[in-house]
Amino acid sequence: MRNFSACIVIGVLGVLIFAGSACQWPVLEAHVASHPNPPAAHVRWEDADADGIPDRAELRSFGDRENFRRWFTAIAERQFDGASDAWKIEQRDCAGLVRFAWREALRRHDRLWFRRMGALYETTAGDVRAYNLADSPLGEKLFRTGPGVFKESDLSGETFSEFADARTLKDYNAEFVSRDRRRAQSGDLIFFHQPWAQKYPYHVMIFLGESSDDGERGADWVVYHTGTSTGDAGTIKKLRLADLDRHPEARWRPVVNNRNFLGFYRLRILQ
Repeated sequence: MRNFSACIVIGVLGVLIFAGSACQWPVLEAHVASHPNPPAAHVRWEDADADGIPDRAELRSFGDRENFRRWFTAIAERQFDGASDAWKIEQRDCAGLVRFAWREALRRHDRLWFRRMGALYETTAGDVRAYNLADSPLGEKLFRTGPGVFKESDLSGETFSEFADARTLKDYNAEFVSRDRRRAQSGDLIFFHQPWAQKYPYHVMIFLGESSDDGERGADWVVYHTGTSTGDAGTIKKLRLADLDRHPEARWRPVVNNRNFLGFYRLRILQ
């Protein structure tokens, strides 16, 4: 009888131990499911504003947008004083100036960068903090080349490119702001359309606002490359909108009654 009672006690203890162990399994599974660092394959790409640019490639903070604008305009303006050797000769045209200044504005501006760019450059602002070109969500392929909302499959196709002409910049990488210059911000793009020019009907300029050069008054400065043609490599020009208003060819005047003037556009990464 005593042996029988001992067996019962041992059996009950065994059931309790087994039950206690079983209660730990769901806890362990829940801990694994809530791991704070999911695999990279689960990172989500979104385009909340449906502008074709992934949210991860847009500059979401005020500080990043301002720093980008200051670098973007300063780099473009310095090309007027002397084109950097870092800007490849075959890339020098109106859209090429935008691409070059955009790309360089997103780099880390360290000692090596200043050495590569040349002697005309100085620290203009802090670096963009969201990302830099070395770890850009899009790599060197910064420019969207076709319509549509962003899809993750765009990353492996030809939707994004290292190259974009003036029309591509306007249609897929910038948003119309206004034809009224009072609504323009530093770093906006200005577009013109000359439909009879079959090869290069679109032209783009960069709106600087105030010049960084001491003694140059006014807040309506622009910089642009005149474009290339057979036997003419073109040149960089910097002048005020007030000067363009008096351009001898009316088609180049940035005024509302000029149908060749398309207006001011803002980069989508700044929207």
